Amino acid sequence: GKNLPSGYVGLPIIGESISFLRSVKQDQGDEWILERISKYGPIFKTSILGSPTLVITGQAGNKFVFGSDYDILATKQPKTISAIGGKLQLSNLSKNRYLLIKAAMVSFLKPETLQHRVKDIDDVVMTNLLRETKGKETIKAVDLMKLITFDISCTILFGIFDEPIKEGAILDLKIAFKAYWSIPLNFPGTTFKKGLNARARIIQTVLPIIKKKREDLKNGIITPKSDVIACLLAIGNENEEPISEMEIIDNFITLMIVSHDTSAILASLMVWKLARDKKLYSNIREEQMAILSERQAGEETLSWSEIQKMKYTWRIAQEMMRIVPPAFGSFREVVKDTNFGGYDIPKGWQVFWVSCGTHMSKEIFEDPANFDPSRFESSSKPIRPYTYIPFGAGAHMCIGNEFARVETLVIIHHFVTKFDWSQINPDEIITRQPMPYPSW
Repeated sequence: GKNLPSGYVGLPIIGESISFLRSVKQDQGDEWILERISKYGPIFKTSILGSPTLVITGQAGNKFVFGSDYDILATKQPKTISAIGGKLQLSNLSKNRYLLIKAAMVSFLKPETLQHRVKDIDDVVMTNLLRETKGKETIKAVDLMKLITFDISCTILFGIFDEPIKEGAILDLKIAFKAYWSIPLNFPGTTFKKGLNARARIIQTVLPIIKKKREDLKNGIITPKSDVIACLLAIGNENEEPISEMEIIDNFITLMIVSHDTSAILASLMVWKLARDKKLYSNIREEQMAILSERQAGEETLSWSEIQKMKYTWRIAQEMMRIVPPAFGSFREVVKDTNFGGYDIPKGWQVFWVSCGTHMSKEIFEDPANFDPSRFESSSKPIRPYTYIPFGAGAHMCIGNEFARVETLVIIHHFVTKFDWSQINPDEIITRQPMPYPSW
């Protein structure tokens, strides 16, 4: 009896997951979506990752998804993401608990806090760059970027310094994240099953760290501002239930994946782009060398004020994220029956938003396939709200967007001021795994 939009839901459980995941992996997810938009319209039904799904695109659609209250669209994820990331990750919590834990995380990730961490981030980047490039003529840029951003997340966000622990965790997180977007088949050998096993190993790794930090916090050895885990452990008063170890673990997994993988993607794509466009490389290098020339004698690390001067470099990053957004899209769960665009949206379904619905629209961005960083100059035509969404929008804006900006700019600064590079394989393409990387 529902007035549902047109579309095709495919086979039970599997739905259209196989064709969808294959297209996304080949970085042809845009074509998969746009083909269905041309056939069914900007709102269509399908079934992916184990649930019936409505795909909603366009500026109005983005505003509906990002602007809807929690009692209409919850930020719960598909079965695969909930199983691997955990049922108590931020996006799966009740509204009150979500706001409480989000506020604790934001207090550590906001600019006022990050400006005091720029030197630490700079130190981590330089240590890894010097170690990993010493005596080498070639490097795998993606592996290097993942290593750098993972080390930043471990040391800056979570206060984890033990090298053996970090080495084991990065391998398990890579397996877990690959299973985020997979078919939920819990059989030996499947990507999903490997992800569940990796999650179990991560739990065994993180539990002793949480217990130690809880004790250190109690004894005054660390403070709630020391790292994100300490910040979460400090939650709880007469009106609030203290945070559980499993809540911390689930949000550790989610924040670790988001914080290091997204920045690694952006830095990798920028290195890939700069190797292919010498004019962009020259312009960025000019900006970065000018920052060094203005530095006071005796200063050896980047400062917050210098980060703010990297305007052209960040415009390149913004345009890179418009054309190849780190997140292809994300999901919301329909909490109660609602409607949009003349269609019913049934309770229990999931809504999927996609960046390409506006990022590659000729009605929103002139000549959208052309790489043009000037779109983001303050003097140019303003970007319409809810059309540029690499970090989401509105109340659902990614809490780590400023952290990603800072670490990306620090990495690119050192790359262009200390190295020149070229691609071994000039024909290297972008593939999604499930996020976009230059293939290797």
